[in-house]
Amino acid sequence: MSEAALQDDAVIAHGHAGEFEAPLFGAYSKKVGMWLFLASDSLTFGALLFAFSYNRIYTAWPTPFGKDSIINATVMTVCLLSSSLTMVMAVFAAQRRDRAWTRNWLLATMAFGAAFIVLHGMEWSKLIHEGLTLPGFPKPAGQLESEFAHISSGVPQFAATFFGLTAMHMLHVTIGVIYLGCVALRKMFLPILGALWLVGYLVIPSDNVFHYGIHVLLIGLIVASIVLFLKPKDYDAHDVEVSGLYWHFVDLVWMFIFPLVYLMSTRV
Repeated sequence: MSEAALQDDAVIAHGHAGEFEAPLFGAYSKKVGMWLFLASDSLTFGALLFAFSYNRIYTAWPTPFGKDSIINATVMTVCLLSSSLTMVMAVFAAQRRDRAWTRNWLLATMAFGAAFIVLHGMEWSKLIHEGLTLPGFPKPAGQLESEFAHISSGVPQFAATFFGLTAMHMLHVTIGVIYLGCVALRKMFLPILGALWLVGYLVIPSDNVFHYGIHVLLIGLIVASIVLFLKPKDYDAHDVEVSGLYWHFVDLVWMFIFPLVYLMSTRV
């Protein structure tokens, strides 16, 4: 059979010209690329988890988290677990070529992710107000001198590893929400993202650490704009599945952080 006939057969087998992509190890290149990225990213989180665990074992580690923090972290965990379910439903809808429900399930996943970020931000603000800080953090007005203040000065490794690990995870969740927004809404998501950045920058007090952290949304807006304008496309089921791989990875990492950082540091 001639080469031209083989190409015609490939086009017929996959429905439309241009859709066929030679798989690598039985997977599409986008999926392979995401798996390679997640493998490298797991090393970063592995190092942070190791640092937290090492300090916990070889230091007089504090157990400062009370009932309120554990309840808040539990609700955050429920949000992420729920987002994993809605992400699976989005992949199923994309495979059925149901555009409306694909978008709806992606938006639901984004909502759970945004709720996680807000709850985590509230937890951070509460802990910082109670004295758990790093040298570079701005001191809020009326900061309390509670147990957390003594921990920051007596066991600085706790604040360093806690904020380092949870900040890295919160950053990944934020990137994931932006990623899903681009897949679900494409260019329509850009003004929404810009409005969220502007409102956050104007509303968050200047003595709050998130007054500067909100610029992550601005950076995400710039990167998303470059991608969506330079390479506009209608994202298909493969794109939704690849974004789901990233989202499930972020959820999985939290399943290690929640018991290690919160449950094992509960006040007795």
